[in-house]
Amino acid sequence: MTTPDHQPDKSEDGPVAISSSNLPDFYPELKQKLTFPLAFTSCDPEQWRRKTRATAADLMLPDGAAGLPGGTASDVPFAPALHDSVDRGDFLAQRVAFNVTAESRITALVLVPKGEGPFPAALLLHDHGSRFDIGKEKGIRPWYDDARLAASHDWSDRYFSGLFPGEELARRGYVVVAIDALGWGDRIGNGYEAQQALACNLFNLGSSLAGLVAAEDIRSARFVRMLPKVDPDRLVAVGFSFGAFRAWQLAALSDDVKAAVAVCWMATINGLMVPGNNQLRGQSAWYMTHPGLAKCLDYPDVAALAAPKPLYFMSGEDDPLFPRQAVQQAYERMQRVWSAFGKSENLRTELWPGGHGFTRDRQQAAFDWLAGCF
Repeated sequence: MTTPDHQPDKSEDGPVAISSSNLPDFYPELKQKLTFPLAFTSCDPEQWRRKTRATAADLMLPDGAAGLPGGTASDVPFAPALHDSVDRGDFLAQRVAFNVTAESRITALVLVPKGEGPFPAALLLHDHGSRFDIGKEKGIRPWYDDARLAASHDWSDRYFSGLFPGEELARRGYVVVAIDALGWGDRIGNGYEAQQALACNLFNLGSSLAGLVAAEDIRSARFVRMLPKVDPDRLVAVGFSFGAFRAWQLAALSDDVKAAVAVCWMATINGLMVPGNNQLRGQSAWYMTHPGLAKCLDYPDVAALAAPKPLYFMSGEDDPLFPRQAVQQAYERMQRVWSAFGKSENLRTELWPGGHGFTRDRQQAAFDWLAGCF
């Protein structure tokens, strides 16, 4: 069958079963099967969170629940090493290598305010944007590569009102850490068209692309928590776009993260799986596709596993990637969980004028809100 808004493409031999929007013509029937049986109902919220998070971890992480802090997969020594450091007035900017997993050693950008500390800390999670030459450098200016510096300024002008969110947080007294997800910056791969092959090959190796990113973010949060000048009880995750997805996902899975800001990534699965949506492009979406998860939980259900932590969600009223109705429905699903915990004030959900970006006014609101979390 077809629907009025979803007419199949035509070929010389007649209609085809796959549309120009990359959906099968029976996709409405498949969507009806998504009942999300593990979503929160009227049960005890803490019991729901504990049991459902264990199931989510088994589905989302390559090593399942063992990938959570305290599990055997997270016991690899970080073995940090300082590459170099520059003085940027209010803070020091450093490049620090560490073992993010047993298989990968990566380099992070670390901003450390001057003073004794301990300081609150922020794990700054970069976006996707179909640009891979920079990752951690999207929110922090590099000092070691002129080409990346130019790219960093270009990205800042495009999405951040010319600011660098990591440096804004450092000026507010946060230790800030930014890493490259697999495929960006120091870990750049074979470009946009190769994302699908990377995801497939990780499946063949018993892992998943989305799961690997989640597991590395969990480990990175633990690394930040253990830094000498960091107050371990004041670690937050901050992200824009794909980075926002990573931020609320991390808040849901990691006890190390105490609060999160997620800018321009939240909606329901049903609201995103529609003809023409960016979610259907089959390349970038692999970074957010956990095999089997949709049989159990919707995106806002996963984010709600972070309850009752303080979380701030910002979306743009005119964001073409996230339909307004789907965003509002997701917000309502999450609000029910925080309300059940008796902590509705800890969840802030807003629609801002404008589109897809972490602009100056949004940054100021987000960082002011973080200041009141602890």
